[in-house]
Amino acid sequence: MHSILKTSCAAVAALGMAATAAFAEGHQLTGDLKITSDMSNPAPRAVMEGLVAGFQELHPDLNIELTVVDREAWKTQIRNALGANPPDVVNWYAANRMGPYVDAGLFEDISDMYANGDLPGLDAVQGALTLDGKQYGVPYTYYQWGMYYREDIFNELGLSEPVTFDEEIANCQVIVDSGRACYAIGTKFLWTAGGWFDYMNMRTNGFDFHMQLARGEVEWTDPRVRETFANWRKLIDMGGFIADHQSYSWQEALNFMIDGEATSYLMGNFAVAAMREAGLTDEQIDFYQFPLIGDFPQGEDAPTDTFHIPSGAENKENARAFLQYVTSANVQTEINSGDALGQLPINAESGVDADEFLEQGFAMLSTNAKGGVAQFFDRDFPAEMASVGMEGLQEFMVFPDNLDDILARLEEARQRIYQ
Repeated sequence: MHSILKTSCAAVAALGMAATAAFAEGHQLTGDLKITSDMSNPAPRAVMEGLVAGFQELHPDLNIELTVVDREAWKTQIRNALGANPPDVVNWYAANRMGPYVDAGLFEDISDMYANGDLPGLDAVQGALTLDGKQYGVPYTYYQWGMYYREDIFNELGLSEPVTFDEEIANCQVIVDSGRACYAIGTKFLWTAGGWFDYMNMRTNGFDFHMQLARGEVEWTDPRVRETFANWRKLIDMGGFIADHQSYSWQEALNFMIDGEATSYLMGNFAVAAMREAGLTDEQIDFYQFPLIGDFPQGEDAPTDTFHIPSGAENKENARAFLQYVTSANVQTEINSGDALGQLPINAESGVDADEFLEQGFAMLSTNAKGGVAQFFDRDFPAEMASVGMEGLQEFMVFPDNLDDILARLEEARQRIYQ
């Protein structure tokens, strides 16, 4: 049969995805291609349907079958789906979230596609798909984390964007002396504390060390981990964070920045929409990369969504061609535009919408994230370790004197969870 998405050509037109002759010239695909996607919300679903229709235009004799499942349901269904008679392409997530399926032999090794130039422009994000030196999929969208700040207040106080942690601390002292907190944060739901630990640890000890800790290869009581917490405590002890942050969600804590009671927020780019909706203008807010601490290339948090080929797929060559198509520069530009996903393309040769923060994030991740791209604490660490860990991180922010007990608990959990 032909594609079950005959009407999706309209989605392609809406996205502006022109067929790229390079994918079709001299290599018309035939046979079948079965795709299971969790892009079930309206905008992502339109993108997924547009991708299928665009690929169908390039290969009209290819029979494409797309199955879209609920995103939350897919988290429990994927293992069974990868077993007997799996599809040829599936959606998932990068880094540790793909680890169990790699370890079980359920995701195809596509390292040769990276090595032989089939996937140009992906150097900055290749590490997110790498386990034990091999690559097991491709990314298709991500977004930056970093420090969003009140530029108008910085100007009022005579501050500039810090490059080093010493400059960050000096700025923070001026802000505290002005009667404000340096940082808004809401740790009621724990995960925001994970973002702070990610950056403090990547900057103190480097990306590679951070990922070794995530894989359970480093003890939580290691002196290098303690150094991370010591640097973090400098900001806590000087009153850098808003009070009672454990009582607020991230959205509730954003009000402190909106009202000018705090000047900065370490957060993902999704926070920009909330700031704008609350009335802050782009002249009032700006963004900078988390400052340097140790002498390490800068790793960044950039949660990444991915496509994978199941190891038991029947149509792997067609699947590989689809992965090439999805990651190509032009397609990446279109599917991540403001009319589609509204996020960042993973191909360094792509373009981004004329949005100040998307442009800054793209430049940072494409050229300045030289340490590597992490996926965020609760994706890089196994689920149980992430849960225990984030509880400890929140406790540290409220009761920093409890550090020894916290690290002892996390180390006990590491020994149990990773055995």
